[in-house]
Amino acid sequence: MKYLIVGLGNIGPEYADTRHNIGFMVLDELAKQEGTRFQNSRLAYYTEVSHKGRTLCLVKPTTYMNLSGKALNHWMKDLKIPIENVLVIVDDLALPLGTLRLKPKGSAAGHNGLKNIEATLGHSNYARLRFGIGDNYPKGRQVDFVLSKFDKDELPELPALIDRSIEMVKSFVTIGTELTMTRFNK
Repeated sequence: MKYLIVGLGNIGPEYADTRHNIGFMVLDELAKQEGTRFQNSRLAYYTEVSHKGRTLCLVKPTTYMNLSGKALNHWMKDLKIPIENVLVIVDDLALPLGTLRLKPKGSAAGHNGLKNIEATLGHSNYARLRFGIGDNYPKGRQVDFVLSKFDKDELPELPALIDRSIEMVKSFVTIGTELTMTRFNK
């Protein structure tokens, strides 16, 4: 059984460890914990890990955020993974830092990566793990905020949140969306 786990972010050192790249950060830590490395492949950095008899195909799109759908669609087709086995990990301004929410589907809520995935797929019926990054920015400074690094007082919280995100990914592939939501969404 294969699952496509897509962490959203932007490539390049100037975007490393920014709020918008939390999807990359979660997959980087998962790969590290499983002792694997990403390889540069078609439209994405790619690696696979196994968990309880399932193959998790980890994808970090190299298309930049605004074309995330192109990479997701390519890998879904290439690996023949049905939409119900796809999980997108994304930063979310509407949730406070420390809040993690798994959703079976939903709106793009203004997120360019999700908007592009929705436009590419023609629907929004795919699971997403929304990682709250807060909305502590002055009016009109949203772009600067999401492309900035986490504040010093936020950094100590990140490792536990990333580990919890990984637990949620593993739960999603073993017990599914609904049970994972019951267990983790508070």
